[in-house]
Amino acid sequence: MSDPHAPISPSPSGRLLEEPGVTPAAQPTKTASTWAPLRTPTFRLLWSVTLVANICVWMNDVAAAWMMTSLTTSPVLVALVQTASTLPVFLLGLPSGALADILDRRRYFIFTQFWVAVVALLLCAALALDVMSAPLLLALTFANGIGMAMRWPVFSALMPEVVSKPLLPSAMALSGVAMNASRIVGPLVAGAIIASAGTLWVFVLNALLSVVAGLILLRWQRTPPTTSPLGRERLPSAMRVGLQFIKESPRMRAVIARTVAFFFMSTAILALLPLTAKRFDGIGFISGAGVFTVLLASMGTGAIIGAAFLPRIRQALAGEALVLTGSCLQASATVGVALAPNLPLAIFCMMVAGLSLLSTANALAVKAQMALPNWVRARGMAAYQMSIMGGTALGAALWGKVASLTSVPTSLMAAAATGMLCMLTVQRVFTDRQVLEDLSPSQAWTPPRHSQPEDGRVVVHIEFIINPAKAKRFRTLMQASRSSRLRQGALQWRLLHSMERPERYVEEIVDTSWVEHLRRFDRVTAADVALRERKLSFHVLDAPPRVTRYFESG
Repeated sequence: MSDPHAPISPSPSGRLLEEPGVTPAAQPTKTASTWAPLRTPTFRLLWSVTLVANICVWMNDVAAAWMMTSLTTSPVLVALVQTASTLPVFLLGLPSGALADILDRRRYFIFTQFWVAVVALLLCAALALDVMSAPLLLALTFANGIGMAMRWPVFSALMPEVVSKPLLPSAMALSGVAMNASRIVGPLVAGAIIASAGTLWVFVLNALLSVVAGLILLRWQRTPPTTSPLGRERLPSAMRVGLQFIKESPRMRAVIARTVAFFFMSTAILALLPLTAKRFDGIGFISGAGVFTVLLASMGTGAIIGAAFLPRIRQALAGEALVLTGSCLQASATVGVALAPNLPLAIFCMMVAGLSLLSTANALAVKAQMALPNWVRARGMAAYQMSIMGGTALGAALWGKVASLTSVPTSLMAAAATGMLCMLTVQRVFTDRQVLEDLSPSQAWTPPRHSQPEDGRVVVHIEFIINPAKAKRFRTLMQASRSSRLRQGALQWRLLHSMERPERYVEEIVDTSWVEHLRRFDRVTAADVALRERKLSFHVLDAPPRVTRYFESG
């Protein structure tokens, strides 16, 4: 049986990596253009599909939000359209991410497109039969959000597969461009159709575009990754491991906390935008649905401008500074929209809001991508997107309620003040100063073999002999080992210290089964190998630490 803890020579891939946009002074690098990933045919195809899909999302949300204002005058119900659209990503993001990690990502992506097409056809039927009501509209908006919940994790997981790591920040920025270009095109198209033909035809076009996007994906001939001889993970186990990875990753915890705080604030502008638009109706150069469309398109324009200058912005501001600066700009823009005396000033503030939204969201998304190895990427990005939608859904409901009790401007100003307070608190509590680890896969550990594996848990004991004078430093290092084992999927971990022999320590790792024990060997990264080298430096014997495996009985 091979010993996965036998000493090996240090690997150069065990180095620590710098965060994109934070380059050591001694190693200057050239920042890739925002548009560089579009030279890659596969990324260009996927990005085009995403652009079309996002246009469909905004067409649906604009039509639904405007339709709700004709069905009810309640600010809460109007704001709940945004909640219904985003809440599914919060509720279903993790199962969707787990499925994207264990199923064929191409087929899964295609399925999501036809799902939203069916939902659009149901909206068409409800309008054609004149049975639309506020509750039904919220229910169908929620169903459309399920399509978003399924689509976003798989697209995020595919990006590192089709572009190189240096291009990843630019690819993430282009993802933001697709979202914000759709924020311009979608509302403009929806507004024009609503004004000329009626809301029904918005949903008809939505269904048609969703089908076209699915057909385009059918042309993509993806080379699937090598199938693991261990078979697919089971969904409950995949979800547990995904949550466990996030819980044991300080960087992912920090990203999620900052994302919730930022979108909790930034959603106020979008959730209350139909009511803000009514404030300017009749006092500017446009009226009716056109005000809403122009304000929304202005936000998208600001985001695209921000994307064009994003490489320079990332060079000027490190990750934490960019997030805090973006939050300050977003809060200022929110207050500006609340107090704007005329439509042109409101348009300018919406552009600033779009620029800060794109820049801040890009910084957070890149942080999340760089904190995730490929085997858990879809689950991790699903958690990131759940934090977006959780903050958005909570903020939309809260600020809608505040607006109903006070006024729309008061609610917007409260969102800006509360959001900044939350961001400052989060940055203090969830520090993010760790150097990025090298999460590239490593084959340094050879999986053990067993001719007759038994059912039930597997318990592994690894015995270290340590100089007692260095015991405190060793125990501190072993906490990093604990996090590493649990991120790989171990069920339990603990460190045992012999009472009779103070130099003897035993690392105990429990896996749910023999197959899950073997899966951990497939998840070893270069950072794990470097960590093992540091542990072995404390072991005083010439022979490697003794490894003993047990099947748990009873």
